[in-house]
Amino acid sequence: MPISPNITSVDTTEDMEEILSSEEVHSIKKRSVTGAISYFMKTALLQLFGLTTAFILSAFFEPENFGVYGYVTQIIGLLIFFSDVGLAASLVQKKKEPSLTDYRTAFTVQQLLSWAIVILVLIISQTGIVQNKVGQDGVWILLALAISFPLASLKTISSIKLERELKFSLLIVPQIVEQLIFDGILIYLAWNGVGVVAYAWAVAVRSVIGTIVMWSIKPWKIGIKFSKKSLKNLLGFGVKFQVNDFLARIKDQLYFLVLGQVLPLNQFGYIQWAKNWSMYPYNLTVQNVMAITFPTFSRLQQHKKLLQKALEKSIFFISLLIFPILGFMCLLITPLTVVVEQYNKWQPAILSFILFALSVGWAAISTPMVNTLNAIGKINKSLKLMVIWTSLTWIITPITLLVFGYDGVAIAAFIISFTSALSIIFVKRHLEVKVWPQVWRQLLGVTVMSIVGLLMMNFASQSISRMMFTAVAMGLSYLLIMITIGHNKLLSEINSLRN
Repeated sequence: MPISPNITSVDTTEDMEEILSSEEVHSIKKRSVTGAISYFMKTALLQLFGLTTAFILSAFFEPENFGVYGYVTQIIGLLIFFSDVGLAASLVQKKKEPSLTDYRTAFTVQQLLSWAIVILVLIISQTGIVQNKVGQDGVWILLALAISFPLASLKTISSIKLERELKFSLLIVPQIVEQLIFDGILIYLAWNGVGVVAYAWAVAVRSVIGTIVMWSIKPWKIGIKFSKKSLKNLLGFGVKFQVNDFLARIKDQLYFLVLGQVLPLNQFGYIQWAKNWSMYPYNLTVQNVMAITFPTFSRLQQHKKLLQKALEKSIFFISLLIFPILGFMCLLITPLTVVVEQYNKWQPAILSFILFALSVGWAAISTPMVNTLNAIGKINKSLKLMVIWTSLTWIITPITLLVFGYDGVAIAAFIISFTSALSIIFVKRHLEVKVWPQVWRQLLGVTVMSIVGLLMMNFASQSISRMMFTAVAMGLSYLLIMITIGHNKLLSEINSLRN
């Protein structure tokens, strides 16, 4: 299914309208490109750590363990909606610098909401509902995640300030530290047989360390203050975004929470494992690029031609990376579960993994499109898309689930992903964006690469060394195609970023 973009709302009120000068446009471009390169390199390292951890945990943990953690995180995912009410989105997208009163009001409200969530989670944990499904270990994970809410709100304003200043290279530093801490603790405890409760320890320590690091990078004059005027303005900017986000929560978190409740824990674990693995390419490419480009898109909303070019470049570079990565993962997942004995247990999840991964390919295009709609103030259009995707998810999935079993979840996602084409249609009504010229070379390259992988599938399934040789052969075939037919296009895009 189309993946719900992690986006922020855009301020489109008349008193905030501004036309950027050519010098300001050049400054934004320079900061964005510089930030993009630094941010991407650091987050690539971050995703590498995460992928390594996923490899190790997949060997140590059983499907039921992934089911426990997945079930609990869906509960927290739903509660996240109520921890912010769009205040962070409004602060990021205000064209004028928010006042100290704005920041302190947002902080105060977030703290109140965060502690309310902690109390709610404590009540839920005492009902026995969660414990009956995932056991006491699952309850401890839920509590650890709940405590992370107030800690996260302590660093939110610092993060917003860095994002407004387009200092993405600094913004990623706390995330790197958090990921290293989280992964390190998980691996150590899993290696020592602690089990799924290792997630609780990792979450708790990560939250504390992340807050300390963010504050050391971007401190601010923290304080408790409540201004009705400030709160009204901030809420006014983010209401539509919150409706959009609410639908995304229904489509994603609530949907998977219901699945976790009705499916056996091991089957839900297969779905979670397949879904999580398929998302690594998306997080590495789409999410990283969008985290940088969305604030930039918002600043360029009055410069339609520049925005069109920025969107096309985003699609080109995202597809240049994500298409071959998805191809690798889809074709090598079967040999991996054959040649690595500890991965034999994941063979029932292969079909779900491949279908989720193919769905991500469509999301690589739809996410920049949806973010662009919001950046130009057309959030009603993105809201319409979210209604469509949410409705289709809840209508189609029960049918495919009954017919195909737990693989039906991924089958439904794959079918729904084709509706991502609607996002292109919506954007074309406002920008003369050309998608096909940005992706056809990558599609041809990954097609040739896939043919090579299919022909070598039996060979790759015989040993780890042969699987690695197959991966190299696939990679070289993609590079050969891109050098042959995409050399000039790639150089042109890179040179345009420099100028």
